[in-house]
Amino acid sequence: MLNFDEICTFDVIYKAYCSARRGKRSRAATIQYELRLIENIVNLIYVLKTKTYYPGQFRVFYVYEPKKRLVQAPAFRDKVVQHALVDNCVYERITNSFIYDSYASQIDKGLHLGLDRLKNFLTRYYRKYHTADGWILKCDVRHFFASIDHEKLKQKLSRLDLEPRIYELLCVYIDCADGLPLGYQTSQLFALYFLDDMDHFIKEKLHIEFYGRFMDDFCLVFPEKEYLQFCLCEIRAMLDVYGLELNEKTQLFPLKNGIDFLGFHTYLTDTGKVIRKLRHTSVKKIKANLRKWAVDYPAGRISREKILQRWQSWDAHASYGDTWKLRQQVHDQVENILKEVVEWQRH
Repeated sequence: MLNFDEICTFDVIYKAYCSARRGKRSRAATIQYELRLIENIVNLIYVLKTKTYYPGQFRVFYVYEPKKRLVQAPAFRDKVVQHALVDNCVYERITNSFIYDSYASQIDKGLHLGLDRLKNFLTRYYRKYHTADGWILKCDVRHFFASIDHEKLKQKLSRLDLEPRIYELLCVYIDCADGLPLGYQTSQLFALYFLDDMDHFIKEKLHIEFYGRFMDDFCLVFPEKEYLQFCLCEIRAMLDVYGLELNEKTQLFPLKNGIDFLGFHTYLTDTGKVIRKLRHTSVKKIKANLRKWAVDYPAGRISREKILQRWQSWDAHASYGDTWKLRQQVHDQVENILKEVVEWQRH
């Protein structure tokens, strides 16, 4: 891990710039920064060392997957600074205490690991209890990013024994908006870290073996309904201390109903088989897209490349479920729209 002075060097900031531009080189902000790259890096090092750096204005927009969210995207310069801090110091310090079953916004983790771990949980549950009877407690935190208390988060960060200048800079990012800006790289880690104690409490104090969390969406699997009701009370009490609460999506239901988690509906059969079906909303959306492409492509309102890009993205995600027939149907319709043979990964 690097200290603050080591971070404020040309090589480190240049590498941070390369990370920040990845996948975004064609964007206007990236191009503008690159046109005066050396000058921008030298200036950034100066303002960091002289403590005159302050984040720029957000670019505000909405995303609609998996649900409507307000995103406050940082200026490109701020992305460079965040990569310099996170990649060289903050990431390792913050994630060091995380349980394995915290899946979001981490290296070698993500949505598909969460899905695989859920399947693993259900398989192990059946082997341990020899039944598909049991209960699932699925929880979701209300307005998670917007509700994170700044002072409580700063207190938690102070436990990491960060270098004062790095800690002060992280506090600048915390205080630049209400709650945590959804588009900040630091916000993703801060949000995960904010509930780290809860993860350990559920695993180690409540002794829930089959527990996993993806940001503010988490689930517990256990044979006894009454004990999960007790766990729910304990979780609510802990979140209350944090200034957070669970939303109306929080439910306690039979294991045989399956669980809607990370874009798929996963359930355990009486024979111990784990079935993973694509969420209905995703099926509905791709069918709506196919109907639209069938009209827009001949009219020249959408390109072949854009259709392939969107279809391949959907197909890659859908392939994690038991969806072979559905994926084949969608593939055939894409071929019919484009009037050509389209290669398809039939895994």
